[in-house]
Amino acid sequence: MAELNVAIRTDSMRLPLRQSLEQASQLGVRAIELDARSGIHPSQLSDTGLRQLRKTLEDLNLKVSSLRFPTQRGFDSLENLDRRIDATKSAMLLAYKLGAPVLVNAIGMVPESEDDPRYTTLREVMDDLGRHGARVGAFFAAETGTESGETLSKLLDTCVDGYVAVALNPGQLIVNRFSVPDAVKALRERVQLVCAVDGVIDLAAGRGISVPLGQGIADFPNLIGLLEENRYRGRYVVGRADSTIGELRQSVEYLKNL
Repeated sequence: MAELNVAIRTDSMRLPLRQSLEQASQLGVRAIELDARSGIHPSQLSDTGLRQLRKTLEDLNLKVSSLRFPTQRGFDSLENLDRRIDATKSAMLLAYKLGAPVLVNAIGMVPESEDDPRYTTLREVMDDLGRHGARVGAFFAAETGTESGETLSKLLDTCVDGYVAVALNPGQLIVNRFSVPDAVKALRERVQLVCAVDGVIDLAAGRGISVPLGQGIADFPNLIGLLEENRYRGRYVVGRADSTIGELRQSVEYLKNL
């Protein structure tokens, strides 16, 4: 098996952008995930700033695997929905300009019943973002975790006018007590990015918690095998919200040694 394509989530380092890019390069990866909310907001990045960022990436031999654009609410909430959609579309265009194939965000809680009004709202938004992705050249990727892979797949399969990708997050699935292998099987070729995050179930606390890669119950060797069956060739993005540089280094080495 060829070496995995590993990327680092730059906002996990909690450093200024230039320093996080330099650190990622020093850790031996060739791709990064940028935060389009606090790191390079689409409305605040001028054409000159975009050219400077591209030059910095080129100098450090880095590519952009994905942009992350977290919204304050999911797309199942009607409050300020149009504004969230417009901002997401702007971030998708920025992803294209930076050469990133996908923009990542959680979409909100998917109801089990198709009769729930929130289900209709989510389906309409996913269709809209799917069509926009085809126009601008960078797709929206729904991050897994708040529902099972089967439930997410059922929703996305009802979107007939546009393609929505998936960012598989094994750690979040585990935290919420969903099956990772079942999610891979349900979502199949929609998986365009893997958020390489691990998790465990804390029985004492009665909840799941995120842990460093390789220290949880996510069976990454098996997961990689399942993804290979679907000819996955995308990136594995390491980094959690509170990662240390040491943890990132360990995570990169863990994946490269598989």
